[in-house]
Amino acid sequence: MEPVELAQTLTDQILSRLRAAILSGELAPGKQYSASGLAAQFGVSRTPVREALLELERAGMVRIDKNRGVRIIPTALDEVVDCFQVRLMLESPAAARAAEMVDDLTFESVQARFDAMQRAADLDDAEATLRADRDFHLELLALAGNRKLVTVLEDLRNLVLTRGIATAPNARSCQEVVDDHRDILEAMRAKNPAAAADAMRRHILNTATLLIRREAQDHPEIDPNDLEAKLASFGTTTP
Repeated sequence: MEPVELAQTLTDQILSRLRAAILSGELAPGKQYSASGLAAQFGVSRTPVREALLELERAGMVRIDKNRGVRIIPTALDEVVDCFQVRLMLESPAAARAAEMVDDLTFESVQARFDAMQRAADLDDAEATLRADRDFHLELLALAGNRKLVTVLEDLRNLVLTRGIATAPNARSCQEVVDDHRDILEAMRAKNPAAAADAMRRHILNTATLLIRREAQDHPEIDPNDLEAKLASFGTTTP
C-alpha cells in the first residue's frame, strides 16, 4: 500500500485504502495486522488508522483484538446470502424511490454510469466493469436521498467481495453484467417506480443465484437449492 498525502479527510482516505486492500487480497483474511504497522505503511500516525479500523469493524470486515492487532474476517457463504437478503429488502424500494426523484438532469448521471460500465465491458475488463457496476448502484441510491442507506449497502457489497467472489468473469461475461442492468436503466428513464423496484429485485436475485451456484461447484457440501430458497423468500414482496 502506498503512503497517503495529508488531507482534510485523512481517516476517510485511509478507510478507502484499507477497504481496497482487503478487497484486492493485499490484506489477507485471517492474518494479523497492527495499527502501528499499517500506520507506518501509510506514513501517518496511528490515530486515523485506528479510526478507520473501527469503521471497518462496524461494517463487519475486520475484528479488532485488544492488544493483539486486527484480523480480516473471511465472509462465509451464509453471510453472503444474508447480505443479499438485506439488499432485497432495502435496494429494491430505494430504486423505486430513485425513479420517483429522478429528473432529466439526474438521469444523465445515471446514464453516464451505465455508459461507463458498457465501455469497460467493451474492453472485456472485469475489474473495471465491477467498479462501474458499483458506481451505477451508488448513483441510484444517492437519488433515493438517504446517505445512511448508501453507506449500509456499500458495506454489504464490500462484505460479499471480501469473500473474493464476483460474477464477472467467472459466472457471466462483462457484457452480460451490463445487460443485467439494462431494465433498471429503462425503468429510471421512464420514471416508473414499480418497474424500477421489480428490475432491481430481479437483478439482485440473479446475481446472488449465480454466485451461489458458482461457489457450490467448488464446495460440494453447499446445497444451492436451500440457499436460493432463502433468497427467494425475500424477493417476492412488492414495495
